[in-house]
Amino acid sequence: MDIRNFFFKYRGFTPVPFVIIVLIYAKPSIISLVWGIAIMLLGEFIRIWGVAYAGGATRTRDVGAPFLVTAGPFAHVRNPLYLGNMLMYSGAALIANIWLPWLVFATWIFFGIQYSLIVDLEEERLIELFGESYKKYKSTVPRFVPSFKALKEQTDTKPDYKMALKSEKSTFMSFTTILILMMGKMILFAG
Repeated sequence: MDIRNFFFKYRGFTPVPFVIIVLIYAKPSIISLVWGIAIMLLGEFIRIWGVAYAGGATRTRDVGAPFLVTAGPFAHVRNPLYLGNMLMYSGAALIANIWLPWLVFATWIFFGIQYSLIVDLEEERLIELFGESYKKYKSTVPRFVPSFKALKEQTDTKPDYKMALKSEKSTFMSFTTILILMMGKMILFAG
């Protein structure tokens, strides 16, 4: 199996070892909790914004997309959902308040490599599906670091925030579980 396919297929499970390590060694404080939650909320906001434009296709196990989306956050960055994930993982690392800043750097390195491999696979497929349209989009919009200048020629995609919030249910549950466990650890650590 191609390593890119492996990471794509199991992208929902690769954070599990990171989360376990963070939960075991975490020493959260009020300050780390506030900063971490702020970064996690920013990541979740970006994810919801992206899912509202891309639709339910973001939860699929198939590489590809039913249509090309270049509006909303996709007018600023090609992979807003992965950027949102990276921010959420970084927020969890900050909340843990351990091995800083090395844990945040390790988070960005690991998930940066993983998402680069996944995006390489996805872009290969998107070029097959959308040809020159995707190549033009790819040459104009950055992969992971958003541009403040939005793409001029955007698709006429209308966001569906109700669907996005529904689709993000499992992300909300993970987010909430991590926060509850971290707060519990903070209370135990303070006591």
